[in-house]
Amino acid sequence: MTNIVTLTNVSLIRENKLLLNDISWKINQSEHWCLLGLNGCGKTTLLNIINGYIWPTKGETTVLNHKFGETNLPEMRKEIGWVSSSLQQRFPEDETAITIVLSGKFASIGLYESVTQEDVERANQFLHQLKCKHLASQSYRTLSQGERQRVLIARALMASPKLLILDEPCTGLDFLAKEQLLSLIQQIAMEPDGPTLIYVTHHVEEILSSFTHTMLMKEGRVFSAGKTADLLTEKKLSAFFEQEVGVQKIQDRTWLSLKEKVPY
Repeated sequence: MTNIVTLTNVSLIRENKLLLNDISWKINQSEHWCLLGLNGCGKTTLLNIINGYIWPTKGETTVLNHKFGETNLPEMRKEIGWVSSSLQQRFPEDETAITIVLSGKFASIGLYESVTQEDVERANQFLHQLKCKHLASQSYRTLSQGERQRVLIARALMASPKLLILDEPCTGLDFLAKEQLLSLIQQIAMEPDGPTLIYVTHHVEEILSSFTHTMLMKEGRVFSAGKTADLLTEKKLSAFFEQEVGVQKIQDRTWLSLKEKVPY
């Protein structure tokens, strides 16, 4: 079984503050993971380490068989697709959707290298898969938040990544747009030759049935990690949130409710 990500005793200290505390995490090729945690728990910081943008203070990191310190990180990043709200802000407003998707082949912001007709066909294929082929010639500024997320996922798929990281992709989406995007992500996760997924959220109801494993992260630590079904229980989630919660399963999704009022 191929290891996609292996973090061993990873910690990060910045300005005398412990941001990540002794994190060990292993992701295998046959697994899709959800990373769940409240705002400020260190989720995005951990993603930056996996992508090689931040170097841990201590610990070892291996991603896609590339051991950090012994690998070319820019080349490694070409094997990773990353979609985040921060990435959304980096594209020129006048670029077309198809150009943004094509840039994913080179992991660049903007398209500076020549592309083939086959590249254009693949880009259109991914736009079709994400149900936004009709947006191909539209400028980025005219796209809604949900449409931008779909285009960026299509862009991430252009390089045939082995690892696809979706960092809170549903942020800012209305109910219908969110459910449509989650349905598309479910389809990607079910593809037999698709990438391994890391889906990051602070909403339990976004954890799809295709996410085989979940890591609960709290205050820079791993609170608990394992098979999703074992973690999404009233006992485990009540301990995680430090608040009694009720768990209801609806159409293979987990929905939470408070058993008592939140203390002020």
